[in-house]
Amino acid sequence: MKPESQPLVSVLTPVYNGEKYLVECIESVLAQTYHNWEYCIVNNCSTDRTLEIAQRYAERDRRIRVHNNTEFVGCDQNGNIAYRQISMESKYCKVVHGDDWIFPDCIRQMVELAEAHPTVGIVGSYGLRNQQVSWDGLPYPSTVVPGRELGRNYFLGGPYVFGAPTSMLICADEVRKRSAFYNVANLHTDIEACLDILRDRDYGFVHQVLTFTREHAEAESTSFHKRFGTGYLGWFEHLSAYGRAYLSEEEYEVCTRQCWNQYYKFLARHSMFYKKQKGFWEFHKKELGKLGSSLSYGKLAGAVWLETVELALNPLNTWRRIARRMARLRNQNDLSLYEKQPIAETPTRTLAQ
Repeated sequence: MKPESQPLVSVLTPVYNGEKYLVECIESVLAQTYHNWEYCIVNNCSTDRTLEIAQRYAERDRRIRVHNNTEFVGCDQNGNIAYRQISMESKYCKVVHGDDWIFPDCIRQMVELAEAHPTVGIVGSYGLRNQQVSWDGLPYPSTVVPGRELGRNYFLGGPYVFGAPTSMLICADEVRKRSAFYNVANLHTDIEACLDILRDRDYGFVHQVLTFTREHAEAESTSFHKRFGTGYLGWFEHLSAYGRAYLSEEEYEVCTRQCWNQYYKFLARHSMFYKKQKGFWEFHKKELGKLGSSLSYGKLAGAVWLETVELALNPLNTWRRIARRMARLRNQNDLSLYEKQPIAETPTRTLAQ
């Protein structure tokens, strides 16, 4: 794609206290082989050197500007503020979170796919999460998948390819048509946004590793979601809002039953084996209330009984599963170990050093 024919891409980095990784993030945008972009860094009242670093880059590159929030807001609210910064001329949006980065050919390859297929509303790709390649469920060469098909597969347990916000390119018109891109009341609002778009648009996929998403001990939201099992509650929200748009009535009913069964199995295992998390039960009662439901102690007791029977009949397999789960929980506190190892080749030019 010749530079003069490249559509404008709005790159967005909503960030709070990101001085540790922000230079790496910004440098990865500067290193893009695609050149027609604008870059807005949205500082959410950081108390470290985040603003200083962002302003230093903005002073030296006219394509970069800084939006400095006047008051602190939640993570998803900051994302909405970032999306409101896109230019009217931009055709695509590319989020790069402050502790992530993108490979040099990321924007070019994603834009070329979207330009070749006007029905596409979201473009994804393989991505690194620390040292693991993720979002690799689509068979090659599935470069364009009907949005309805992908949404249906999501609810039926198919491959999860939406990825993290950093791993996607979104058509700017899909952002502009929504007063708030993220529904801040939803625990997994990025997935909700994808499901909303894919009702009417297709999904594009580049079969290459183009993004890096860092999961680390300092990412409190990631740790919270895992410890409290928010994925189950988010699933109920998505199924209630979008299930019938993608599924037949029979499929919807089956998915609903399976979701409740898995949810109470999770609660049973938590009550039986895992360390009590402060506020765990209060959190689930509150979130179930938002869904118009309540915690059923009868279903919980039944799930505990089934887990007890399974433990008695298959003690070795059960304890192996528990051991794996406990190991994952311990590893959540050791994610910072990844930061001490070279993960992949990254840009070496650092303006702010």
